[in-house]
Amino acid sequence: MNQAVARLYGRGDLRLDDEPIPVPSAGEALVRVTAVGICGSDVHWFADAGIGDARLERPLILGHEFAGLIEKTGVRVAVDPLSACGECEPCREGNPNLCLRQRFAGHSTQDGALREWIAWDARGLFALPDALSDEDGALLEPLGVAIHAVDLAHLLPGMTVGVFGCGAIGLLIVQVARISGATHVFATEPLAHRLDAARHFGAQVFAAEDDAAEKIIAATNGRGVDVAFEVAGDQAAVDAAAACVKPGGHVILVGIPDDNQTGFDAGMARRKALTVKWVRRMKHTYPRAMQLVMHGQVDVRSLVTHRFPLARAREAFAVARRREGLKVIIQP
Repeated sequence: MNQAVARLYGRGDLRLDDEPIPVPSAGEALVRVTAVGICGSDVHWFADAGIGDARLERPLILGHEFAGLIEKTGVRVAVDPLSACGECEPCREGNPNLCLRQRFAGHSTQDGALREWIAWDARGLFALPDALSDEDGALLEPLGVAIHAVDLAHLLPGMTVGVFGCGAIGLLIVQVARISGATHVFATEPLAHRLDAARHFGAQVFAAEDDAAEKIIAATNGRGVDVAFEVAGDQAAVDAAAACVKPGGHVILVGIPDDNQTGFDAGMARRKALTVKWVRRMKHTYPRAMQLVMHGQVDVRSLVTHRFPLARAREAFAVARRREGLKVIIQP
């Protein structure tokens, strides 16, 4: 029995193929995929045939934000796209996101979820309650990244936050920061519809222009923010984040730059004694993400603005690449 899959062959070359349904290995379950979100990293793969130093080595099935139905039991699940070995030093230290032998759906040579069925590590399947839709389940992955980013910032009640870039993860960071006790969240973004979304979620917004950092500093009475999250993958956003954070503050880098380079004004960063952290996926966040959505503390549903069937996957990627709307979902 075969299935339809969307496989990337090169830059912008996404083809619909007909392939056998996978057979689960030991410790895996066969999942019928019902919803897949297109992430910014997927767009990097689609546009550049790679991401960072990882290049397309063979035709690849993308997709790591997904939910589905366990074929054997009929249980609806959200799926953690990271399968860690559990034995290497990072795993033993409690950092499966840094696993030295990890498999990550839709990355490098590991096929992802843009297909009708996937066989995946049963440890990464989280049963969805009736209150959550399959699309909600797919968005638990970017929400997990947002939670991990806020965890790294050691955000405390009463702090102020800057978010530079308001795609889906940036908007989720705005929400998580708010419920974590941030008294003020400032957000910058060049696209008006994303600024409107950030404002809806409680941020004070500024267009991403040359003077955005100055405006945020002025809005904090010259103090600067305690934590700045860069979520744009853009050097201008990195510069603005570092410029507006207070001395001794944290800069959390979430975005993935097109040219695989990130730079800092060394003198300014040193004088401020900034703490800079990079976000590598997430760890142990799915149960928390599910609770936040179930209890209405984080809104993932309103982020979905476009839906496409698998047969129109190339069109879906074009929409995501043009940054129309907020979150594009493919429904295999």
